[in-house]
Amino acid sequence: MKKNSYKVLIKRELIDFSPDNLRVITKFFTPGNDDRIMKIVSRVLTLPPNKISRILEHTINRFKDRHRDIKRIFKDNFERINTLKDLTMLSLEQKLLIGSYFTMEYSIESAALFNPSIVPSPVQNLTKKDELNVIISFRAVGEGHISSIVFRNGIVSCSGDLKIDVKSEMVEKAKIIPNYTYEKKSFVSKLIEIKSYEFVKEIFDNLLDEFTYDELVESIERFKKKKSKKKKKIGTSAPRYLQALEILEWLAVSTYSVEFKPDLPLSGRVIFPLSINDRKGLEDARFVRFTNSDSKVKYYATYTAYNGITILPQLIETEDFCSFKISTLNGSGSQNKGMALFPEKINGKYAMISRNDNENLFIMYSDDVRFWERPKLLKEPEVYWEFFQIGNSGPPLKTKKGWLLLTHGVGPVRTYCVGAILLDLKNPEKVLGVLEEPLIVPEENERDGYVPNVVYSCGAIIHKACLIVPYAMSDTRSGIAKFNLEQIFENMKLLENQ
Repeated sequence: MKKNSYKVLIKRELIDFSPDNLRVITKFFTPGNDDRIMKIVSRVLTLPPNKISRILEHTINRFKDRHRDIKRIFKDNFERINTLKDLTMLSLEQKLLIGSYFTMEYSIESAALFNPSIVPSPVQNLTKKDELNVIISFRAVGEGHISSIVFRNGIVSCSGDLKIDVKSEMVEKAKIIPNYTYEKKSFVSKLIEIKSYEFVKEIFDNLLDEFTYDELVESIERFKKKKSKKKKKIGTSAPRYLQALEILEWLAVSTYSVEFKPDLPLSGRVIFPLSINDRKGLEDARFVRFTNSDSKVKYYATYTAYNGITILPQLIETEDFCSFKISTLNGSGSQNKGMALFPEKINGKYAMISRNDNENLFIMYSDDVRFWERPKLLKEPEVYWEFFQIGNSGPPLKTKKGWLLLTHGVGPVRTYCVGAILLDLKNPEKVLGVLEEPLIVPEENERDGYVPNVVYSCGAIIHKACLIVPYAMSDTRSGIAKFNLEQIFENMKLLENQ
């Protein structure tokens, strides 16, 4: 345990969350060319039945202990190429062997395991008094720098010590739920925001307030046919509705639900990119346990979807960490990285911390958790370790003295540090106090990694008298820091004008 320069004691737990290249999922593996796909299929079908059996048995034996149902994986991947040519008359062994050629393993966290957040678990089946079951989420990065979300279980003792459960040896991707149901309001809001709604309004005139993906596709096809006939009749060129249609279809694939098998351990679950908008990753999920006015609890997480070119702020909703609903955040305030939701409504409205300009902290309010407008400036960089830019380090934490908001600042030589400010409980636009020195600074053994000189967190918890902060080191691995909450308050500079 050591002191920061202003008497706040920091205890770095002897817990190391490092990348583990043994944790692999399967992905569909294709050359991307229909002719090549059929050549591969043809080569497999030249094999005699007895050789197909031997090769398949050998392949299954090599991979059955690495994946829970390798035969189902091979069969599903076979079905993905079965649409190119009718192969339904093949034997099951032929189908499974063909499917194996279109399957690859992907090590989800071979490169990094970082940017963690922590929340109380929805299941609290503890025997010891004052313990707390927690869930820690991480951004896992593998080959090609593709990011996914993974989880660990842990128990926090009454003194704030964290014990982590043994992680699952096998991991599985979530399964997308077919024919997802959409809300018309969210689609219309986003299309109005980006000035596309008027061109595709007719599509929504034929849909209910809640509609399925199949119903949306049917209405789009009806709209296209009608527009196609009109174009031929009048001879118009490049109508603007085509771009609006692309945006509409982009929104549809950005909103979906996924689920895991209930018997799969939490640490075996990975939310892997499933749409064209997040094909390069789901980045920096900030989970929060949200309590509504009727005392019902739901978990939200804001994150950034990245397709390799542009980003899209997204929202995850779950009650059990088994089924997850994923949707797009709308409104002019949903335009950048680093959004963090308050754990309850403020004066009857949802509240969000954001960084809309890549430099300063902002705050927003909304009646709809998926729609954000009119960000208000909350705080600018003020001290030496944050002069370059500031942002949040997770959702605000409620205390008797106010909302404790962990921040991060970027200082000399692009060094990231974690700090804290205090916001008024009833009016969080008021900054009541600030720490002039950071809570966490990269130590010598934390400075080197994929991105040097960075410590970063996506969310902490308070348990009894302790602030527990999971944090990343140089975008490579993660650890845990523990603080006495009262010491933090004692060392805060109170702002006289508040």
